[in-house]
Amino acid sequence: MDIRIQNLEPDSFYHIYNRGVNGDKVFQENDNYMFFMAQFLKYLRNVCDLYAYCLMPNHFHFVIKIKSKSELFKFFEENNKRSNNKGLHSIDSLPSKQLSKFISSYTQAYNKVYDRHGPLFESPFKRKKINSEEYLRNVIIYVHQNPIDIKKDFKSYKFSSYVTILSSLKTNLKRGEVVEYFDDLENFIFCHTNIIDFRF
Repeated sequence: MDIRIQNLEPDSFYHIYNRGVNGDKVFQENDNYMFFMAQFLKYLRNVCDLYAYCLMPNHFHFVIKIKSKSELFKFFEENNKRSNNKGLHSIDSLPSKQLSKFISSYTQAYNKVYDRHGPLFESPFKRKKINSEEYLRNVIIYVHQNPIDIKKDFKSYKFSSYVTILSSLKTNLKRGEVVEYFDDLENFIFCHTNIIDFRF
């Protein structure tokens, strides 16, 4: 099935990821990373919960859980007064549509700042449904370990949720729920000592 017509299902976990066109950089400086996450919250906080993320110079990873059907319906009703509720404008397409809006908003801002034109990311964005707790734990670890590929210590990498989960700072991340999936913080840290290598 074409990935563009695979709707993101309510109450389901997904690994969302994508890279720059031709593997080009999508983040040039710290402000880019910060703005990207601000746009994520702006467009997606009402349709999904964030469990893990890692922003790399030329790609990104998110582990999200789509909100319940009732939560999606409430947001849909508040923001689609004139919609015919069909096709791309249906409630079933809402999470994917919000993700596309998020990526588009960042691209437009980035293009304006760096005086460029055209798509910044490959299209469509990639998504994999997470069907088990074991897979969820492994994806979270894999996402956090991404900085190893650019010879960075993932335990101190600034643009990842790993440090946030270990901290007590206020966050929109589902920190408590993530730790619960690993039983406790000690085991969360221990599980990250084994390198997870997924082939996509």
